[in-house]
Amino acid sequence: MITVAFGQLVRPGAPFVMGNFLSSMSLKSGAPTFGMPEPIISNYVIGQMARRLGLPLRCGGSLTASKIEDAQAAYESADSMHSTALAGSHFTLHAAGWLEGGLATGYEKLIMDADRLGSYQKVLNGFDTSEDQFARDAYREVEPGGHFLGSAHTMRHYKTAFYDATLSDSENVESWEEGGSKDMRSRAFDKWNTMLNDYEPPYLDPGTKEALDAYVAKRKEELPDAWY
Repeated sequence: MITVAFGQLVRPGAPFVMGNFLSSMSLKSGAPTFGMPEPIISNYVIGQMARRLGLPLRCGGSLTASKIEDAQAAYESADSMHSTALAGSHFTLHAAGWLEGGLATGYEKLIMDADRLGSYQKVLNGFDTSEDQFARDAYREVEPGGHFLGSAHTMRHYKTAFYDATLSDSENVESWEEGGSKDMRSRAFDKWNTMLNDYEPPYLDPGTKEALDAYVAKRKEELPDAWY
């Protein structure tokens, strides 16, 4: 808030994104902790303040202190990102791939977080109250005591009615063991490898690429080596 006020004193009316990066900390070690109740509650508070001031909001995303993409990472990241979404964040950093308090990242975690981001998008779109969504034509089509699985309305919407989680094994429940009994981490590993193998870089003029490579090489020679 002090930064907001100071910025307006220096340049009245300047565009401003109200950013926050809140974390609790372990009082035993001093290390920051993520996905804990206190910063989650704080996201909601900051969201209320941003709306009251009429400012766009920046929040953190799928944050966790876990070193690997385990259950701890899933719980902490889900709680953190859910509060970010419901707080009304307009600009979200670290939405996917975050591990060990930001000291590391992981491809599996990136894929797993991206999968959940799709579900948050579904939530934020709200509840569709259109006439088509209430399926009035289906009630006219299906007789009392019948079922709606084969109705025209179901046929129109069954592919898009629910969020399709790319890492879910619910579609292959009966063949899960035949598929190798893979957990979410294994499926995420397969997913990012497939994405990299199938990736086709956009076309870049060979002359432009050669110039860029030469510039990068020149700058590396000019800059001193450093640990960071």
